[in-house]
Formats: sequence, C-alpha cells, structure tokens
Amino acid sequence: MYSRLMSLIRKEFIQIVRDPRTLAITFVMPVAMLFLLGYAATNDVRNIDLAVFDQDRSPASRRLLEAYKQADYFRLSHIAGSEEELRALIDNNSVRAGIIIPPGYGREVAGWGSAQVSFVLDGSDPTVASTALAAATLIGQTQSTKLQVERLQQRGQAAVMQPAIDVRTQVWYNPGLVSSYFMVPAMIGMILQYLGTMLTSTAIVRERERGTIEQLIVTPLRSQELVMGKLMPYVILSFWDTIEVLIVGVLLFHMPINGDLSLLLVLTALFMVTTLGIGLLISTVANTQQEAMLTTMFTILPSIFLSGFFFPLAAMPGWLQALSYLIPLR
Repeated sequence: MYSRLMSLIRKEFIQIVRDPRTLAITFVMPVAMLFLLGYAATNDVRNIDLAVFDQDRSPASRRLLEAYKQADYFRLSHIAGSEEELRALIDNNSVRAGIIIPPGYGREVAGWGSAQVSFVLDGSDPTVASTALAAATLIGQTQSTKLQVERLQQRGQAAVMQPAIDVRTQVWYNPGLVSSYFMVPAMIGMILQYLGTMLTSTAIVRERERGTIEQLIVTPLRSQELVMGKLMPYVILSFWDTIEVLIVGVLLFHMPINGDLSLLLVLTALFMVTTLGIGLLISTVANTQQEAMLTTMFTILPSIFLSGFFFPLAAMPGWLQALSYLIPLR
C-alpha cells in the first residue's frame, strides 16, 4: 500500500511541477493576496483631506486647527475663502470634510461664551464618514474640556472639573487596534479555503479530461488510496502556503505570534479537512476543469461574506448568523 500511495503522490507532484499555472497559483498568489489585502483591506482611516474656512483667523482658531492636524486623522489640504468654495471642494471630491470657524470664535472662547464650529462631512463613503465623525467629535470635546479647565483655573476653581467617575479602558489582544493583526491571520483561512478547494476540485477532473482516470482505476490502487494520493500533495502545498503567509506576516506586517505554533498547525490541518473535502466533492460532480473552477468560486464567495472577514457577523440578521455556522471559514 505504501509504495502504491507514494507512486501516486509522486505522479501528482510531477503534474503540478509541469503546470506553470498551478505553480503560480500555489506559490505566488498567497503572497500577492497577502500584500493586497494586508495593505488595502484595512479600517484604519487616516489623513482625511480637510478644507478649512476660518473666518476668525485668531490664535484660538489656529489652536483648534492644530488640534485637528495633530490627531493624524485629518490633513488640512485646502483653505477655502467662502462657504461656497468649501461646498465646491466637497462636491468635486477634492476633500472629504470641511470645518467652518465663525467670526468672533476667539472672543467667545476667551470669555465665558459658547462658540459654535461647523464640521461638514461627505457621507457617500460611510466607513470614512463614520471614522471622521467620531474623530471630529472627540477632538472638539477634548478642546472644549481644555478651554473649560483654563477658564476655571483663572478663577481658582479647577477642582470643580474633577470627574465623579473615571472610566479607564483596556484593550486586550490588540492594544493598538492594528487592522493587520486581524487581517493577516484571517488571510491564512482565506488562502487555504481558496487554494485548497480550487486545486483539489480540479484533481480528479483533470484525470477525467485527459482520459487517464480509467488507467488509474485498472491499477492495483484501492479507492481510498486513490483519494489519499490525489489529496496528499495539496495538503503539503497548503501547509507550505500557511508557513509562507506566517513568515511574510511576521516580517512585513510585524504580526506577533504569541500562541503555540504547533497548535496553530494542528487546527490548520483540521480546517484543511473541510476545504479539501469540499474540493473533492466538486471534483467528483464536475465534468470539466472550467466547470470545477466556476463551482469553486460559487462556494468561496458566500464563505468570505459569511465568515466575518469583511462584514461583522453581529450586524447581520439572526438567520444569516445561524447560517454562517455552516461555513468552515467562520
């Protein structure tokens, strides 16, 4: 049995090596997907273009603008001369946000008055808009608190501003809220799902198209040996891709691996059982390699959307959350 199985595995590896497309998919695509999604698929919105219409031009207004600039969320890229010009900048997508400081702002904050500052947002992209809205609100509240403390200090009443409740937050597992720490491990599952299913789905179909499946059937190989021999090369290649993604993630994205690496590989093998099983099922029902690849894409897209990678599962309807438990990638 061992010699028959090794012969079939050797034959499968020879076919893989002689197919440049399979080699490219196996070794180049994981790194390319990691580069693209590691840098592009991120929720860390920074350097949002901001237009400024400062009608006060006082030291107080400049301190407010400096606070927005130092927050790293906004980039003061345009100075508008009127509200119409600021509106035009947002309309033509030159900026995503605008701030309007009214005349007399410095006089109001220097006294005990209340100055109203307008912050305009382009809401066509909800992700950017929600981040900008939260950042703008927080910066405004922080500056308001500082001004209030300064006013009370002038009157010797700074103790009045001591909060009754001091909430101190802690973020575990990802204190810096770095998106790549979530994206890179998730990429391991995506790559295994995509490559494992696609490569396996074409394994038996390829033999059928080339007319060699009958030759394998008449050999002394048993059915389980045929299945194991066809799957084992892709198991080895999937493990190779996993290690490849981990190395690139650690070296390029500085992703820490704090857990047990051997446990990670064992769980990876458990996940590969599902992906290779799906690919084998597709390979047995498809008649051509093209049909197998199209069926693979049909199974991968729902897996990605229902896995929680792009969209949070908590925001989905209850019936979709229940359906997502059938998705191994979750």
